[in-house]
Amino acid sequence: MQKEIKYFVSEDSIVREIWGRADSILFIFAGAAAEFALNKAVDWLYFTGQLPADPLARLFSTVGYARQIIFSELDEANRTIDQITAIHKGVEENRGAQIPDWAYRDVLFMLIYYSVRSYEVLYRELTYNEKEEVFNTFYRVGKRMGLQELPVDYTDWVLIRNQHLQKDTVQSHFTTDLYKQYRKHLGPVRYQLLKEVQLMIVPERVRALLSLGNALLLFPVLWLYKLTRLAKADEYLIAAVLPDVYKKQVSSLTIKR
Repeated sequence: MQKEIKYFVSEDSIVREIWGRADSILFIFAGAAAEFALNKAVDWLYFTGQLPADPLARLFSTVGYARQIIFSELDEANRTIDQITAIHKGVEENRGAQIPDWAYRDVLFMLIYYSVRSYEVLYRELTYNEKEEVFNTFYRVGKRMGLQELPVDYTDWVLIRNQHLQKDTVQSHFTTDLYKQYRKHLGPVRYQLLKEVQLMIVPERVRALLSLGNALLLFPVLWLYKLTRLAKADEYLIAAVLPDVYKKQVSSLTIKR
């Protein structure tokens, strides 16, 4: 008798639907890029030197780990989470300090928020149960990492997420430097497109702190994109926003349909 394979996320879950699409992955990345730049713990990423050297690759690494967990069998996913924990412990030892639990929670909260928000901007509004599925996926990641004071459900998460946004985001010299690096690695046109995507999906506090404004120049393009759903349309969207090296990274994370 063949042994039943147990996955970290069930094969019919909305979470797999979200994280199996190139366009939603791109929007999750864009949102995280904005919020990472404002997080009070961003100095930890500067400590390793990886973020300022190549911020897009570092952010894609975070997205890549999340996707690997989502599509893995349970045991493999748990090993990946343990590997992430071990990597961070090594950074803590090198710096002689401990990454605060709230900083880990902030990253999980970003992945929950932008998973939901990206799919809703690109496709449709999610039901409460679907949002709860997204929350539960990253809740289990946090529990495996040994994090404390996690929300108990999606409703609780909404409240705590808003509190974290108010307490843990600030405009700093790290913010300014990161956006300079984004512009350097993307070029002026793609950099502007990145900010347009961010404007569509980030919460109001992030939009205000980054002074992203209100002009949605990309909105008509997105409307046409959603209306037509042309073959390989997601690839065209990614090509417009990202240079080839990052485009390949996103494509490699996409489930072929």
